[in-house]
Amino acid sequence: MPEGNTVRRVAAGQSITVSVPATSANLGPGFDCLGLALGLRDTLKVSTVAGDGVVVSVAGEGAGTLPTDASHLVARTILRRWAELGFEPAGLEIEAENRIPHGRGLGSSAAAIVSALAAADALLPAGLGGGADALFEAAALLEGHPDNVAPAIYGGLTLSWQDGAEFRSVGAPIDAGIVPVVAVPDVELSTHRARGLLPASVPHDVAAANGARVALLVRALTGEPGLLFDGTVDHLHQGFRAEAMPQSAALIARLRAGGMAAVVSGAGPTVLVLAADAGQAQRAADLIESSNADDAAVRWRVWMPGVDAAGAKVEVHQR
Repeated sequence: MPEGNTVRRVAAGQSITVSVPATSANLGPGFDCLGLALGLRDTLKVSTVAGDGVVVSVAGEGAGTLPTDASHLVARTILRRWAELGFEPAGLEIEAENRIPHGRGLGSSAAAIVSALAAADALLPAGLGGGADALFEAAALLEGHPDNVAPAIYGGLTLSWQDGAEFRSVGAPIDAGIVPVVAVPDVELSTHRARGLLPASVPHDVAAANGARVALLVRALTGEPGLLFDGTVDHLHQGFRAEAMPQSAALIARLRAGGMAAVVSGAGPTVLVLAADAGQAQRAADLIESSNADDAAVRWRVWMPGVDAAGAKVEVHQR
């Protein structure tokens, strides 16, 4: 409590807009450490009003299924952040325009958490939010791992790790010729279920083999795109998760048989292709589209969203 028992309240009458990109984590072997921001954004408008009510409206992905009250993830995260920093909340009006598909391995929950924390901090008195690094630490703590929240905040390609109780991340310049292609299926997969399929440990030789592929992948992403196919071989998670997403596993096998660097995006079931150039990206997209004609069990939306270099942005801030 501040000196003199003065209650700190979040001021009503403010309005901000925050946008956060989709992300793809792991990128094959980089389990829980590599992440890439994609050019597909959720936008969040948050207004503080008198009273303590919470009203949420959702357009786009999740409309009609997500909660529209204080139980919404964004609202819960904003209120939690304010409480942790010692502020009593104002009422909230939240307008969410979602373009990131939910339950598909494109960082929708990370985007929600990052946008909520960014909004919560921006609505406090100047200087109390702590900046991008404090936002990263808070978001990684809530998510439990940093691979999605890092690119959502900083943009581009990120390499993240945990050092004791502290999460850390650095950015790396991605080769300008690389073109991400995403194939988003019309089915969802729970991240919790996907993680539940992983073993508690792997043999030393498997860990060593995977470490070699991560090192190769970083080199491929930052300047040698010709190494992407070999660099995206994974030994830690994709094989174990295949039973939960057989169509994704089959599409990845088909793409890799054609020489494409195809992987599971995050926990899946979206498939990501890291194409070495625009021509390879188009060939990957054509192959994915042909899968729609061959397999009636699942339909794929094919996007080439590009790499988002900006990360989280507070686009409007009125006081």
